[in-house]
Amino acid sequence: MVDSSQSIQAEQLKPPITRIGVIGWLRANLFNSVFNSFLTIVTLYFLWKIVPAFVRWAFIDSSWNTTGAACRAAGGACWSIVAKNFRFIIFGFFPYESQWRPLVAMILLFILLLLSSNRRFWRKWLGYAWLIGLFAMGLLLKGGLFGLSSVDSTKWSGLPLTLLLSVFGLTAAYPLGVALALGRQSRMPAIKSLCVVYIETIRGVPLISLLFMSSVMFPLFLPEGITINNILRAQVAIILFTAAYIAEVVRGGLQAIGRGQYEAAESMGLNYYQKMRLIILPQALKIVIPPTVGILISAFKDTSLVVIIGLYDLLKTTQSTLSDPRWMGFSIEAYIFIALIYFAGCFSMSSYSRRLERELYRGN
Repeated sequence: MVDSSQSIQAEQLKPPITRIGVIGWLRANLFNSVFNSFLTIVTLYFLWKIVPAFVRWAFIDSSWNTTGAACRAAGGACWSIVAKNFRFIIFGFFPYESQWRPLVAMILLFILLLLSSNRRFWRKWLGYAWLIGLFAMGLLLKGGLFGLSSVDSTKWSGLPLTLLLSVFGLTAAYPLGVALALGRQSRMPAIKSLCVVYIETIRGVPLISLLFMSSVMFPLFLPEGITINNILRAQVAIILFTAAYIAEVVRGGLQAIGRGQYEAAESMGLNYYQKMRLIILPQALKIVIPPTVGILISAFKDTSLVVIIGLYDLLKTTQSTLSDPRWMGFSIEAYIFIALIYFAGCFSMSSYSRRLERELYRGN
C-alpha cells in the first residue's frame, strides 16, 4: 500500500521549473556551457548598444516626407529619399504617364509565380496562362498595339528590368542546365566533350566578362546594319552563365542515384528518354533542390551586374537618385530599401524550396 502511494506521488511530481518553459529553453540553448554563456552575454551587450540607437535613428528621429535639407537638420534616417523618388527607383526612365503598364505587368508576373508555386495548379491550363501572361506583359512594356504608345526597350529600367532578367533568365537556365548535365553523362564522346568544354569554359570566367563580351565584343562580329537588343544580349549571357553551374549541381544528383535504379528501368524495357524522365531525373532533381536554389538566389542577385553595360536595373536607378545633389549623403537609407527588395525575392525562393522539399519527401 505504501509503495503504491509513493509511486502515485512520484508520478504527480512535476519537473523542476529550471528544466521546462522559458527558463529551461534558455538553459538548454543559450547557457548550457561556460563558452555559450559568455557568447550569449556578449551578444546581448552588443544588441543593447546597437538596437536602441538604430531604432532611434530609423524611426524616432527619421524623416519620411520632407526635403533633403530638412532631413539633414533632423539628424535621423532620411526615408524621404525613397518616398520622393519611389517611382523613379522602381520604374526608372519608363514614361511617367505610362508607368501603370509595368506595374500591371509585374502584378501579372507575381500572380503567375504564385500559381506556379502550388503543385495543385501544375496543369496544362497553367502553361496556357503563362503564354497569355507573357504576351500581355510584353505588350504592356513594349506597346504599339491596342492604343498603347510604343516604348523603346532602352527605357525599360528599374524593378521591371530586374524581374525580367532574373525570372526569365533563371527559368530558361534551368532546363538548359539539366540538358547539359545529361549531355556530360552521355556515352556519346562528341556530345560529352562539347558539354564538358562548354561547362568548364563558362565556369572559368566571371559573369562580368560574359556581359562585357555580349555588349561590346559580340556586336563587332555581326553583319553591318544588324543589331541585337542590349537587354536580349544580357539575358542570353545570364542564361548561359547560370546554366553551367546548374549543370554541375544536377550532375551531382545524377551520380547520387544508385546503379540499381538504372538497371531496374532498363529491365522494364524503358528507353533512354523514358528512363530519365520517369525514373532518374525525378529522384536526382529532388536531391539537388537545396544547392540548385542556392545557385538561383546567387544568379538573382548577380543581375545587378548589368549596370556595367549601361542597363538601368533597380540598383542603377537607385545610384542615379543618389547622384542628385539634393539627396547626396543618404545612401544608407536607399540601399536598405533595395536590400529589402532583394531579401524579399531571395527569402521567397528559399521558403518555396523548403516547402517543396517537404511535399516531395512526404510524397504529396
